[in-house]
Amino acid sequence: MTDITITEDQRDCYQELSNVAMGQAADRLARLLDAYVVLPIPKVNMIESSELDMAIQDAEKDTAVSAVCQGFIGSGIAGEALLLFKDTSFQDLAALMNYQGPLNRYGELELLMDVSSVLIGACVHGIGEQLEIHFNQGHPVVLGQHCMAEDILRSGNHQWTKTLAIEIHYTLEHVNIDCDLLLLFTEDSVLKLNKVIDYLLD
Repeated sequence: MTDITITEDQRDCYQELSNVAMGQAADRLARLLDAYVVLPIPKVNMIESSELDMAIQDAEKDTAVSAVCQGFIGSGIAGEALLLFKDTSFQDLAALMNYQGPLNRYGELELLMDVSSVLIGACVHGIGEQLEIHFNQGHPVVLGQHCMAEDILRSGNHQWTKTLAIEIHYTLEHVNIDCDLLLLFTEDSVLKLNKVIDYLLD
């Protein structure tokens, strides 16, 4: 099988597309929480499935998180979005969202689904809009609550061996809210995406 890679120019283009999409998602999150969202530069890498834990920041690997996964597909391009939300963030998130219920497992799940809907939906839509691709999104799936990030990323349930991984790390200023959004594109999709990217670069 052909080894799938991306050139430096393609990586820069993926990074720019991700920058715009993450900005749109951050704007929606900031409006929802009435807080300032800090935006670092997204990381773009081709990785093996066994290296998925390398796609997130070192500081997140040994952290207890709750995670949601949501697939998306459009124009023959498929991928999945994976949101890793630090468990220590729920207290401040509940306060910002004026959540009135008990902050137990079910309350945290409700908050997690609200945040994942905003971030995943806006990011996937933002990238699709720039590529003129309409992505249909599947139902979100909860991968786990109060799990170690490393364990979730090494669960071995992925249907690919190599993927294009885009990591977007979100933090909020002055509060303890911290999460990682990973966009993972299948190998076949990367070949098609690279053609679209090359067209944009010409």
